[in-house]
Amino acid sequence: MLYKTAICDDSAADRDYIENLTRRWAAERRHTLRLSSFASAESFLFHYEEEKDFDILLLDIEMEGMNGVSLAKKLRKCNETVQIIFITGYSDYIAEGYEVSALHYLMKPVGEEKLFSVLDRAADKLRTNEKSLTLETGGEMIRIPLYQIRYIDVHQNYTTVHAKENITVKRTLGELYSELDERFFRVGRSAIVNLTCVARVAKTDLHLTDGTLIPLPRGAADKVARAIIEMK
Repeated sequence: MLYKTAICDDSAADRDYIENLTRRWAAERRHTLRLSSFASAESFLFHYEEEKDFDILLLDIEMEGMNGVSLAKKLRKCNETVQIIFITGYSDYIAEGYEVSALHYLMKPVGEEKLFSVLDRAADKLRTNEKSLTLETGGEMIRIPLYQIRYIDVHQNYTTVHAKENITVKRTLGELYSELDERFFRVGRSAIVNLTCVARVAKTDLHLTDGTLIPLPRGAADKVARAIIEMK
């Protein structure tokens, strides 16, 4: 499989080291790699204006000029699927990683085994993101990538899929649930949630990253928390 990958680090030695490891990972896994290296966030963004289809970004945090966290925030405004792997010598930035849905933090010096493991996870997520849900509404077929679906809820005989746009169809929650993958969890009789969109699990409701509150049936909080742990 082809993975378009970028390395952004203002240290030439670190860029070369990560590039060599990444090429070795691709060779061992028999992936095709299209690899680009950048010495600053600004140079990456200049290139990104022309080519926005990167799959994986190995991103240093501490750089001259714009740092890696600021770059990641810019990317997330228009790109939800690129797998961002932070590389840093410090652990002070981990909280910011949640804001940009970073896949992982790698502490310098980066070990081969650890990097390979994280790149494997990135490849798995990219393959998963290719899956979609097909809906028929208003006489047309609509394909919604699963990663875009935040939750699905039902009112009377109609079910609404909440994604970039909300699509309402006359199908049962059970029918739609059978077409989803392990990212999704059915919450009682009235909702399905994308576990990757859950920000907090409380006793009575789920807090999603977009601010939505999903009511939880009694005893469901522990089941949801367990499902999140098992998914990771």
